[in-house]
Amino acid sequence: MIESLDGIRSVVDYFSGTSRVGHALKAQGYQVTANDYASYAHCLARCYVQTDRETVLRHADQLVTEFNTIKGDPGYFTKTFCEDARYFKPDNGARVDAIRELIDSKDLDPDLKAVMLISLMEAADRVDSTTGVQMAYLKSWAPRAHNPLTLRVPNLLDRPAAGKCKATNFEAQDAARKLTADLAYIDPPYNQHSYLGNYHIWESLVKWDKPETYGIANKRIDTRTRKSDFNSKPKSIIAMQNFIDKVRCPYKLISFNNEGYLDKSTMESILAPHGNVYTIGHDYKRYVGAQIGIHNQSGTKVGKVTHLRNTEYLFLVTPLGVEWRGVGTPAAAVVA
Repeated sequence: MIESLDGIRSVVDYFSGTSRVGHALKAQGYQVTANDYASYAHCLARCYVQTDRETVLRHADQLVTEFNTIKGDPGYFTKTFCEDARYFKPDNGARVDAIRELIDSKDLDPDLKAVMLISLMEAADRVDSTTGVQMAYLKSWAPRAHNPLTLRVPNLLDRPAAGKCKATNFEAQDAARKLTADLAYIDPPYNQHSYLGNYHIWESLVKWDKPETYGIANKRIDTRTRKSDFNSKPKSIIAMQNFIDKVRCPYKLISFNNEGYLDKSTMESILAPHGNVYTIGHDYKRYVGAQIGIHNQSGTKVGKVTHLRNTEYLFLVTPLGVEWRGVGTPAAAVVA
């Protein structure tokens, strides 16, 4: 869809999350600004969007080789996420502790440090015992949890033709005021599920502030207070309206789905004052939690799987007077 628009050289991804979209856009040659308020997501953006492969690859290769020889030294991570909880086997947790302390001791350039933190995060992710999010861990160890922790250099990209990319760490409403580009990519939280709560281990791994935790899942204590209006049903409409009103990019592309707090017609009404609105819906499989059903804290299944598919919407807003002809639109798309 972005390639079908004329004159797009720069993109702001306001809720960058894992930075997969920003990384893909950088690979296509766009100048990307990737923003997220969570520390772990900002670190991902710094690694995959801001950092250019040619500037860090040699040092990153050397550090990965060194870190893969490090022995374990149990600490906060092991106690919190391997002993008090069962996200990782203790031998892997002890190596996470040792490598994370070593990263801080080396006084690395900030971009290189982000690359090494993501290398460690992704190594831990490959040996965890969850279904993908950190709201709970499996009752029995996942097969991958028995594998040894092994770091790799992340899939870094060279600087794109359109110019140097960057990562920012603004709260969403501040980002809307401060950041601009030819196109805004907007993928906010859909419902009550907080990304901080879903990925609290990565937040603690990146910040390394060793916070107090609570509950069986051992979540950071600040997940109780660091709330987003986008995760609140009564507040989400106003939050989205305020955000869209502040965005100064001429083109806007919003990703949402039919299970979010804002339905299709509500989203279109919010966007309508800002230009021509084109809506495309894709049938798609639901997240993994929907595949396995609802379980209580003791692991007992308490809810039924109601449906396995949903509709993922893309809402494209073009400036008034600029018609989008849908060039490159997938054949299965439905344009309303």
